[in-house]
Amino acid sequence: MDFIIDTFKGVWESSGFISLTWQQLVMIALSCVLLYLGIVKQFEPLLLVGIAFGMLLTNLPITGLYHPEFWGGSTVDYGEVLSNGGLLDILYIGVKAGVYPSLIFLGVGAMTDFGPLIANPKSLLLGAAAQLGIYCAFILAILLGFNGSEAASIGIIGGADGPTAIFLTKTLAPHLLGPIAIAAYSYMALIPLIQPPIMRLVTTKEERECKMEQLRPVSKTEKIVFPIAVTIVTVLILPDVAPLLGCLMLGNLFRECGVTDRLSDTAQNALMNIVTIFLGISVGATTVAENFLSPNTLKIIALGLFAFAFSTFGGLILGKIMYKLSGGKINPLIGSAGVSAVPMAARVSQIEGQKANPSNYLLMHAMGPNVAGVIGSAVAAGFLLSIFR
Repeated sequence: MDFIIDTFKGVWESSGFISLTWQQLVMIALSCVLLYLGIVKQFEPLLLVGIAFGMLLTNLPITGLYHPEFWGGSTVDYGEVLSNGGLLDILYIGVKAGVYPSLIFLGVGAMTDFGPLIANPKSLLLGAAAQLGIYCAFILAILLGFNGSEAASIGIIGGADGPTAIFLTKTLAPHLLGPIAIAAYSYMALIPLIQPPIMRLVTTKEERECKMEQLRPVSKTEKIVFPIAVTIVTVLILPDVAPLLGCLMLGNLFRECGVTDRLSDTAQNALMNIVTIFLGISVGATTVAENFLSPNTLKIIALGLFAFAFSTFGGLILGKIMYKLSGGKINPLIGSAGVSAVPMAARVSQIEGQKANPSNYLLMHAMGPNVAGVIGSAVAAGFLLSIFR
């Protein structure tokens, strides 16, 4: 009998239950909430489910899966990580080295048609204007006590581009990676709720009813030259943007050149799916209770919403200006698609346009600013890296 009691006592004392803290219990509960939002409500499920499960794993005690002390310094001893790190430490190397965000951009490029942007180059201006929230949130974060690197990482949430937010934050403020990634992907999923009230507030019914002319056809040559030319010009101006923008344009070149169909298919499907799994669970691993449960997390969530709202506002304001200058030929609703949540933001523009005018078809027009926003957010990240790294 004593043997049985001692056995059960030993099992209990070596279990995680005895080491659980209230902070870890809170994080485990939060991970279950995020799993519910990803699975039941389908809020960015492809990444949110992985992030939430990574959050769950990293906050279960004495598993040895993730060691935040390996990643807290200015330099990382990768030999120590490989020798003594857990599974999540090994996977996190891909985040720290910038591999996963870049490969995600490779897949995004392979899935993206830049034709609407090439057909209407003015879309680039709308994509640039929709980065307003990045800089507004950056200034507000400084005022709230964050340092420059932290404020830059928080501001990039306004770009509505999860991989870009991760790419910038893992370099400038890795201790904030968890809350910034969760805020970025959560607000991206909530774009159909966040943007429409702002769109209706900023634009008039007459502006929303505006019908746009059909876009001109774009030649195959133009589609092949575009990613090459954009890479050369942009990377020469901002070398720090090379990993993201280079992979984005390479993926698009795979799609458009006509001789790499197998590579394009792999980038869009198999590779994208594998990297998404690794990226999600690695980012979730950074949400260690003692780092995540802080007043700064609440500030980041609030600033993320502020950034999204002002990015939408910036695109709409320039859209209204272009509406006036064009004599009513450009619907300002497409400006809100300048945030780089592809293609969700473009669909929201289409839906709001059709509510005002059932014969309106804005989707392809909105895709121009939408893909311009992908480029714009990457350029903004490169600019901020060049300043604060």
